[in-house]
Amino acid sequence: MPPEQIHLVKTALAAMTPIAEQAADTFYARLFEQNPPYRALFTGDMRAQGKMLIAILNTTVMSIDRREAVVPAIQALGKRHVGYGVTAADYDAVGEALLWTLARWLGEAFTPDTRTAWTTTYSVLADTMNEAAARTD
Repeated sequence: MPPEQIHLVKTALAAMTPIAEQAADTFYARLFEQNPPYRALFTGDMRAQGKMLIAILNTTVMSIDRREAVVPAIQALGKRHVGYGVTAADYDAVGEALLWTLARWLGEAFTPDTRTAWTTTYSVLADTMNEAAARTD
């Protein structure tokens, strides 16, 4: 990723940190609203699930300029998600909910350039998880 995009993603994440729990709640509400069957995939504590979402986003974003440091953790996550029944198509819905959540909470700070940077970041995350998941078949 270009340094400008890395900066935009890290800046947006820093702005989201104080409201991370609320943003995670918003993310899951949007995901389930747009994809009601997904609710059945999440049977545990949603507060804990939100914390895991925040953690993987933090890890990904903070390591985006040294991707090799985070790839093993993302690959392991992708392999685990196979066991939950997650398919490649599901990542699109998650990405849409993530971008919607960022736009909602960042407001005007979620510029077109920031959206592009987050789209690229999420694509790296989803592609890495999908590639790892495909290797478990």
